[in-house]
Amino acid sequence: MGAIAPALQLFGVVAPLGVLHAAWIQIVGIVVATFGIAATVYAQLDMGDSWRIGVDHAETTSLIHTGVFSWVRNPIFTAMIVFAFGLTLVTPNALALIGFPLLVTTIQLQVRVVEEPYLLAVHGDTYRAYLASVGRFVPGVGRDTA
Repeated sequence: MGAIAPALQLFGVVAPLGVLHAAWIQIVGIVVATFGIAATVYAQLDMGDSWRIGVDHAETTSLIHTGVFSWVRNPIFTAMIVFAFGLTLVTPNALALIGFPLLVTTIQLQVRVVEEPYLLAVHGDTYRAYLASVGRFVPGVGRDTA
């Protein structure tokens, strides 16, 4: 939805919502989306050799808890959400406004159901300590004692 909503708005299939269709909102959206892209790349670089897509149970990577990972446990996902929010501001149509919370929900599920159990199984007590001290997506928010 996030990718299709802007395209459909561009081709006039869906219209932007009047109250959100203002130049200053679109400019803010461009700034936010650009920051989200830059933050995603930065977090991926900060992850170094431990960067991966998905979970491979045959592979064990180091637990990164320095740099941006000392602020939040999932800075790549946080940055992706920031980018998607900016994109929603740039193309504020009904489809984008439905797609954004669906994306956030999907990321929450990925992290809680797939990523965190995997890291807990691989890193044990080290990951438990990390869960208790660092927020999931926002600094200090979502600390856990799993």
